[in-house]
Amino acid sequence: MNALRRNVLKGAAGAGAVAVAVAAGLLKPTQAMAAWNKAAFDAKNVGAALNGIGVADPADSKDITIKAPDIAENGAVVPVEVTSDIAGTTSIAILAEKNASPLVSNFNLSGGALGFISTRIKMGQTSLVRAVVKAGGKSYTAAKEVKVTIGGCGG
Repeated sequence: MNALRRNVLKGAAGAGAVAVAVAAGLLKPTQAMAAWNKAAFDAKNVGAALNGIGVADPADSKDITIKAPDIAENGAVVPVEVTSDIAGTTSIAILAEKNASPLVSNFNLSGGALGFISTRIKMGQTSLVRAVVKAGGKSYTAAKEVKVTIGGCGG
């Protein structure tokens, strides 16, 4: 028997079973979504965004490294990597300070995970990209200026 045919039939049967479960109400697509911190992501300034994620007064730290381009040619896709060398890192948040909504992302890390994230963010204009790290019940921050030549948030 043809192995490709067998795989196609298995995939079709699996997709059909999932479709029946969704139609019967056994599976609800909204149940698979991650938690949403509406107050933090809807904040219009950095202070409100930090309050939304439970950060009061983060200390500056040299143990946080932000790797982002000095000049982003397209603000719609700015690559950002954040590395935390602080032991016990439990979360990493990224803020673009001059965006209409400054909080870009907030990653929660499980115990034993490396303090590293890599993503692409959208920036409307030149501003500081700030990483906020929670570790050991304390908050730490580092920032890097990224110059944007073509706006990504509607510009």
